[in-house]
Parts: sequence; structure tokens; C-alpha cells
Amino acid sequence: MKHLLVTILCAVTLSYAQTADMTGKWVFQVETTAGGGTPTFTFKQEGDKLTGHYSGQLGEADLAGTVKGRQMDFKFVTEVQGFRVEAIYSGRIEGTDSVKGTVVLAGLGEGTFTGKRQ
Repeated sequence: MKHLLVTILCAVTLSYAQTADMTGKWVFQVETTAGGGTPTFTFKQEGDKLTGHYSGQLGEADLAGTVKGRQMDFKFVTEVQGFRVEAIYSGRIEGTDSVKGTVVLAGLGEGTFTGKRQ
């Protein structure tokens, strides 16, 4: 019985420690010093590599980043009224359908975000 319990606990621990999968459509709630918004992200994850597309108040842009364990980081570059804006997101995946973290909008401000898978 003790051996079975240890095996189950190890399996649960390993499954939690595995890389989360961000693939799919997500809606974020973003609050920054420059204002807030609810952008949509479509992610595709292959191993640790994260690619996708951003659509929101800053326009539209392709993105690239990584997922390592429960940590995800990505960025995209867009142009707003003739100015180049780089958005850098860094967060922690919580469960299978939510994420939260920080965002830096180079030259515009910084803040926090939460996201839900659709």
C-alpha cells in the first residue's frame, strides 16, 4: 500500500511539473500605466517554442516566445501611430486554462495581466 501511494504521488508531481500547453485562443485582461484592454492571443506551442498572433488595441502582430515548465514569456512588435512598440509578456500558467503575469510596453508603460483560454 505504501509503495502504491508513493507511485501515485510521484505521478501527480511529474504531471504538474511538465510543461503546460498554451496552444489555443486566449483573452487577456491587461492593465498598464498607459491604460487597459482585452487583447486576444492565438498561441501554438511546439515543445518549449511558442508562436502565435496578437489582436488588440495596439493593432495586430505575430509573436514568439517560450514556455518552460509553468513559465511563459513572449513578445511582439507593432506600430502605433508611426511609433514602434515592443510588448514583452512574462507570466505563470495556472492550471490548464489561466495565466497571469507582467507586461512591459516599451516606451508606453508597464503593468499586469490575467488570461483565460477560450
